[in-house]
Formats: sequence, C-alpha cells, structure tokens
Amino acid sequence: MTTTATPIKVDQHTDRLISHAAHFFGKTKKAVVDEAVREYIDSHRSELSAAIKDTMSQLDGTNTSVVSMMTGLSAEELDELGGVPEK
Repeated sequence: MTTTATPIKVDQHTDRLISHAAHFFGKTKKAVVDEAVREYIDSHRSELSAAIKDTMSQLDGTNTSVVSMMTGLSAEELDELGGVPEK
C-alpha cells in the first residue's frame, strides 16, 4: 500500500500531549498518532460497523437517496426544491 502524507490539525494541548508521548516512548509524533488512531478504531469497531450498516441501509440505489444522505434533506424536501435527476 502506498502512503501519502496528509497533514492533520489538532489543538495546541493535543499537540503537546502527542509531543510528550513521542518523546517518552522514543517514537515520532507520526507513529504515536498512527498507533493511537488504529487502537481507537479497533476498540470502536462494532460502533463503526453499525454506523456503516445504518448508512448503507438508507441508500436505495437512487440519486435522491445519495443527495438526501449528503445534505440531510428528505426526499420530499428535495422534490420541493426541484427534485434530483435519476439519469
């Protein structure tokens, strides 16, 4: 897998925590954040899976369902605004 560096923004307090952890663990800040995120996702895997299944159940193969999910507008509200072309 090819990796690309993508900057993330954290507040100053979190940055200090990451810096201290990196220093005392003898790791880079990148390694600390990478490991923390992976552990967080692993420990919340069932919640993430449930959220994904819920999202997927709302999609019915139509453009309307996709736009509705992305905007938070109901199908009826989208129709009032002119609808969503399906083709």
